[in-house]
Amino acid sequence: MSSITLTSSDGIEMSVDRTTAERSVLIKNMLDDLGDSGDAVPLPNVNEAVLKKVIEWCEHHKNDPPSASDDDDNRRKTTDIDEWDQKFMQVDQEMLFEIILAANYLDIKALLDVGCKTVANMIKGKSPEEIRKTFNIQNDFTPEEEDQIRRENEWAEDR
Repeated sequence: MSSITLTSSDGIEMSVDRTTAERSVLIKNMLDDLGDSGDAVPLPNVNEAVLKKVIEWCEHHKNDPPSASDDDDNRRKTTDIDEWDQKFMQVDQEMLFEIILAANYLDIKALLDVGCKTVANMIKGKSPEEIRKTFNIQNDFTPEEEDQIRRENEWAEDR
């Protein structure tokens, strides 16, 4: 098993098992393009702390079967997350969103799914006010605008 070097946006080089790194479609394609030149793979959109978390996830999941196709409705409809991934995602909100952005950039579909499901579970069953509080979002609607939006969307409410 060969290892490769990844360079984070803050210039930190990390040696990673090639199989682990190839959980990222972006890195796999870059390695295919570079061949075995031995050059470090630059990742200008991912800092060291986030890259370490992503590598930790990839290491744990390196032997997983390839992701199911986009047509796999069961995977998409559920917000169930396995226990290890739940623990892995117990980070502060900033890190959670950085992991999601990195998973998207690095094209690691399964990690992106886990991140998005984590956020979905944080929102599930909450009122707009509770969601604003959870994510520290300022309400920029006037009471009149809010009433109008509620009236227009009454059909979507649970009754």
